[in-house]
Amino acid sequence: MLEFLSQNIGTIIVLLILLAVVAAIIAGQVKAKKQGRSSCGCGCSGCPNSGACHSSKK
Repeated sequence: MLEFLSQNIGTIIVLLILLAVVAAIIAGQVKAKKQGRSSCGCGCSGCPNSGACHSSKK
């Protein structure tokens, strides 16, 4: 087991960095969604699908 880890330490480190980046992106998207921001970043004023994304609150 230790031999496997020592032979593949570079790959393991890169994998962990990529997982951290993906987790940060997902967390940022969840946070933006909770704050009501658009995921595309350009706003909803000219978007033809704005009615499907944001239902009107009563």
